[in-house]
Amino acid sequence: MDSAMPATAHLLATTHFTQDPKALPFLEVRNVYKRFAGVQALKGVSVTIERGQIYHLLGENGCGKSTLIKIISGAQPADAGSLIIDGREVQRLSPIEALSAGIETVYQDLSLLPNLSVAENIALAQQLVESGGRLARRLDLARLADTAARALSAVNLPTDRRFLSIRVDELPIATRQLIAIARAIATAAKLVIMDEPTTALTKREVENLIGIVNKLRTQGVAVLFVTHKLDECKSIGGHAIVLRDGQKVMEGNITQHSKSDLSYWMTEKILEDARYRQAKKGGERLLEVRRLGRDNSFRNISFSLNCGEILGITGLLDSGRNELALALAGVSPADHGEIAIEGHKLRLAQPMDAIAAGIGYVPEDRLSEGLFLEKPIRLNIIAAVLDRLLDRFGMLDGRRSRIFAETIATELQIATPDLSNAVQSLSGGNQQRVLIGRGLTIKPKLLVLHGPTVGVDVGSKDTIHRIIQKFAGNGMGVIIISDDLPELLQNCDRILVMRRGTVAETFDAENVREDELYRILLAEHAAGCLS
Repeated sequence: MDSAMPATAHLLATTHFTQDPKALPFLEVRNVYKRFAGVQALKGVSVTIERGQIYHLLGENGCGKSTLIKIISGAQPADAGSLIIDGREVQRLSPIEALSAGIETVYQDLSLLPNLSVAENIALAQQLVESGGRLARRLDLARLADTAARALSAVNLPTDRRFLSIRVDELPIATRQLIAIARAIATAAKLVIMDEPTTALTKREVENLIGIVNKLRTQGVAVLFVTHKLDECKSIGGHAIVLRDGQKVMEGNITQHSKSDLSYWMTEKILEDARYRQAKKGGERLLEVRRLGRDNSFRNISFSLNCGEILGITGLLDSGRNELALALAGVSPADHGEIAIEGHKLRLAQPMDAIAAGIGYVPEDRLSEGLFLEKPIRLNIIAAVLDRLLDRFGMLDGRRSRIFAETIATELQIATPDLSNAVQSLSGGNQQRVLIGRGLTIKPKLLVLHGPTVGVDVGSKDTIHRIIQKFAGNGMGVIIISDDLPELLQNCDRILVMRRGTVAETFDAENVREDELYRILLAEHAAGCLS
């Protein structure tokens, strides 16, 4: 094996074939290796992608999934190995060449241009492909709109002029996800790679996405999902490819293997689906929320929480659940009603008010709302308590802050060789634990977790759930806001379902099934459509 490809290596069209290219696999990844700063990210991985098939690339954070899709999409070169696209060998690929070959990648951050319109985001990629990476001085606006409208229609989004002209940063994340997929359709992609496509989607929106994917498949387009959500993978069907420590350890029909089997191949651990929640359901009254409201978001919200109790809150994206989480954290204060901790009424006008009252908060999006990505892990952990770690000169006490951060890192099993490394160097699961650790640094009485396991692998998810149970067992009150119904059922004592800004129903988590909750969510959507 060569340690690296020659710098002059480029697209090679030297492989000749006599059979119809459409009878060949669209893509073959052959014996690919990649190394970063002493870490072997990929170790001889080979994968075959057939036209019109669905694939699921599975594995823990750090197993090599992201590296593999970046090599396929031209974002990074392999050190060794090759790609065979439509029967032709490719030893180095640029992003434009990947697009021209029919490979479109929808990354987890969507890679949309926030200051451009819907139409511009969708159609620019197609024009870049057609022009070899160069845009004309003047865009053909009529053609731009026509291309965007056809692609939007395929993903069930509006095609009118008003929608085409909206800036994408004004749209909800679920809509942006579909716009990114529409962009792939506009380029007539032969392979669409979707990196964590359902992270920010509710189950209803996931079903819409699955319908779109099946439509692509019937048109001969291959789809490669990079995901941690095994339930969704099994419901979609297709071919599973499992990576562990940079190597392919399993592949086969995903419907023929249980979630436990897939989890074991990913982690080498036996993970169960049983409830984590076995402890006594709370002690003395901790939190009282009475008739809480915020204009145009939610209204008349009332519930209580005991010490050591775990409360789940779920609902569709427009149910007000996200806004309620922000109000409890003092990020977007409520306009009406009362919040009381241990009988003391609170005025949560800003996040510092919540911190002072003993409310810890972990935001939904760790990348844009939670972490300082380029800053050290240590500073990310202690960011909420910097004022408590100052020396007598008003400077940060390096020794105290280091010991404090190391204690949290050990308790939350944050895997890193050095807390001075940038937090962006960590896997998604470890980043999430850093964020939860920050919430715990204030020694909260109440911890509000907004999507605590979004975008983390099954092993990290299991670890985070056990951490949550540990702190609840020590008397901390916990609120989990999530659309991951199995997560709520496994971890909570009670589950509140919100609908159009109000609490619709409350359930004992131990005695309700996932299909019952899901039927209620669907019924809520139907009621909203009929009203």
